[in-house]
Amino acid sequence: MDWLKERRLRALCKRELRALGVRSPLPVEELCRLLGESRGRPLRLMPYPLEVPGPYGAWVSTPTADYVFFQQETTKTHQDHIILHEVGHMLARHHNESCDDLVWSEQTLDLSPKTIDRALRRTLYDDTQEREAETIATIIMEWTVCDGTAAPPACDAALTDVRSALGDSRGLL
Repeated sequence: MDWLKERRLRALCKRELRALGVRSPLPVEELCRLLGESRGRPLRLMPYPLEVPGPYGAWVSTPTADYVFFQQETTKTHQDHIILHEVGHMLARHHNESCDDLVWSEQTLDLSPKTIDRALRRTLYDDTQEREAETIATIIMEWTVCDGTAAPPACDAALTDVRSALGDSRGLL
């Protein structure tokens, strides 16, 4: 990914996170709650025992809720990254047309595992969209897990410049 594209994605993340009013550190679940509120429908996180190999997660949008299915058989950090990857698709306004014809019950937990598995196999994005979602997930993960407490306070302009060049998380927003 070229640096201009990454810069654009960083600007997108900055703009979207500011609009949500988030502060670092921020649990992924809280970010999803705020994002759901801003989208006008809940964002429901759905841990699920996904087959390996296969997708680690998927975002399914309905008129009344967004669902992010994610691998339950992995670490919390990996789960957070999977969720943020799907959030990346939302923030980048990717649209998965292959899910449009799915009929989703509002009682998603009533869906059979076979129905969910079939839906997850149908959620395909092109490589560019996958790279964008992964970059957004990484950017947000870098920011949400850092609270800046390890960095010394800036006492002069040179130190501020060095911290900025090294990607000081406090400078994101």
